[in-house]
Amino acid sequence: MASLIPEKLVVLEMANNHMGDVEHGLLVIREFAKVCHDFPSFSFAFKLQYRDLDTFIHPNFKDRLDIKYIKRFSETRLSPAHKRLLIAEMKKNNFTAMCTPFDDISVGHIVEDKFDILKVGSASFTDWPMLEHAVRTGLPMILSTGGATLEEIDNVVSFLQHRDTDFALMHCVAEYPTRAEHMELNQIDWLKQRFPGVQIGYSTHENPALTMPVAMVIAKGCTILEKHVGVAAGDYALNEYSASPAQVREWLKAAQSAFSMLGVTARRLDTTKEEQSTLLSLRRGLFAKRDISAGTVLRDEDVFMAIPTQSEHVVANEWSKYNRFTTLTDIKALEPVLHSSVRKDDMRDKIISIVLSVNEMLELGNIVIPKNVKLEISHHYGVDRFHEVGAALITVINRDYCKKVIVMVPGQKHPTHHHNKKDETLHVLHGTLCVTLDGVTKDYTKGEMIVVEPGMRHSFETKTGSVFEEISSTHFANDSCYADESIGGYSDRKTLITYWSGLTPRVNQETNATKAFASTKG
Repeated sequence: MASLIPEKLVVLEMANNHMGDVEHGLLVIREFAKVCHDFPSFSFAFKLQYRDLDTFIHPNFKDRLDIKYIKRFSETRLSPAHKRLLIAEMKKNNFTAMCTPFDDISVGHIVEDKFDILKVGSASFTDWPMLEHAVRTGLPMILSTGGATLEEIDNVVSFLQHRDTDFALMHCVAEYPTRAEHMELNQIDWLKQRFPGVQIGYSTHENPALTMPVAMVIAKGCTILEKHVGVAAGDYALNEYSASPAQVREWLKAAQSAFSMLGVTARRLDTTKEEQSTLLSLRRGLFAKRDISAGTVLRDEDVFMAIPTQSEHVVANEWSKYNRFTTLTDIKALEPVLHSSVRKDDMRDKIISIVLSVNEMLELGNIVIPKNVKLEISHHYGVDRFHEVGAALITVINRDYCKKVIVMVPGQKHPTHHHNKKDETLHVLHGTLCVTLDGVTKDYTKGEMIVVEPGMRHSFETKTGSVFEEISSTHFANDSCYADESIGGYSDRKTLITYWSGLTPRVNQETNATKAFASTKG
């Protein structure tokens, strides 16, 4: 379910800065509406605080104006009618209406007055009776975590999640004003890591002239920003942590710049033409070493790399074992190799697909491979035909003795060949393997062994896919002699992969290998 709490939400907290004077409260809303109008990329909420003073203050202390907050709350009391005037003015100026209750009765008044979002202040974060009332309203909730312990935050989040409440958390320091060394902005990172998927915001109480903190919290991923606001007029002065319209304007400029600097999220950015042009001018381009005819698959010996590059130039950054370039036109010596003069075949996805198929077979057979061994993909007639003809070889050790694990995928063949030096024994670990040895064909299953002496011509084929060990004397390069001599002359018939074993899908899903096996049955 999508949250009803918008991202890039700025909450302007009036609290008691209406001073108990409804006309002054209306002035505050209107003055900040003028500021917010100039920042259309944000959503804005205006917030009040509700206390049912007749029950919130102990009967014996109602007249104790020597107690700070009793005096403050009593002197700034508004009638229900005046509160509704303020709410109407909020909505007239396109503010989301938001309110913080401090007692159970006030939660009911928030519903009656049709507020859009309910805020829970730090002092009430674990006020369980009030929280029970709050979640029953069905309103989205934003909760400040000032002073809360790890256990308390975990308990409240669990409480809200089990009741399917739409909520967000705010990092907050309940110190008014908050000194710079007490801001603890790294708590934002902690909240994001501990509660993934929960919107995290920042409720600020620092010096309102500061703009650096808002840029920092946005860079850390905050999507909700809350600030105490007010207007100095007549006898009404601002406290040390409430911002004037001019201060909020500068604060929002900093926030807007911060979001602009952050750029796109959830995907890799699109590069600009300026960036592409700069990088191209600094990259080496491919040039022909000699005259090259159309239809040539380019090799290292055909090209050199140098500057200056030009538009459409094939550059060194594209020259890798995964990319194959075939010339479409003749290219003369020293001329640039341009994209318009070649066909580029990107082999990366094909190689990854092969690796996944190999790992499926290993997992199906419960075969454990040592770490940090290379995977040798033999594609005798090219990568495109690997699933028809080829094999994957994993050399575990090669000394006076050699051990390899060989993987063949369903429906695959391995061409006829022999070894002049190597004496090998094959042990089937998984699947079935059809072996033709000096013209005699036989099927082998898991646990069976095949001895292949030097000079014996042999080939493999499997319908189900197979994993088998090759235990042999030392393996020597170029000791595989193929009946089809064109294979030996094909320089690109092997691809070596170092980091491959992590690409392993789970077999509790129907994998490509199991599908292929099933398709061979019946």
